[in-house]
Amino acid sequence: MRGFFGIGVAGASKSMNVGSLFRTAHAFGAAYVFTLGGPYARRVGRNADTSDTLGQVPFYDFPTLESFMLPEGTELVGVEILDEAEELPSFYHPRRAAYVLGAERTSLPPEVSARCQHHVRIPTRFSLNVALAGALVMYDRTIALGRFAQRPMSSTGGREAAPMHVYGAPRFRRAAARFRADPPPADAAE
Repeated sequence: MRGFFGIGVAGASKSMNVGSLFRTAHAFGAAYVFTLGGPYARRVGRNADTSDTLGQVPFYDFPTLESFMLPEGTELVGVEILDEAEELPSFYHPRRAAYVLGAERTSLPPEVSARCQHHVRIPTRFSLNVALAGALVMYDRTIALGRFAQRPMSSTGGREAAPMHVYGAPRFRRAAARFRADPPPADAAE
């Protein structure tokens, strides 16, 4: 799978759930995890984060929205129950994404939501705990952007093999740009 993702919580209220989210993010290959404007008690979170995510994956603690930064070209995706949010099963995940979830009992702060380029909602009747919601988003990203065989049309349908990766010719961007700017002399091919 190409690209990368990070995931975090704005206004974290339950460190155990944040620890569980971070453990799941580590399992799904997150490039980084973060908190925004909320305390994360690492000692408490470690009880759920048995993979020691913060020892394996970069962790960013942004105390304010003004301090919040993302890698260049990263699109911020708010996970929120909003009427205008796109349903997660129909969402096309950006290659470079940061997913932000709201705290347990509240939604994303309006100023954080305003910074999001996308909003997605999980099609459930009511809100889920932050760790479970994050796990569903990361699983959906893996299914959507990974190279997996198509699902059969029924439970008795045959299974297809995963598509093979097709390797193209090597691409050398610098050499190609240099060649276009300064082509070799005509007799150089002889």
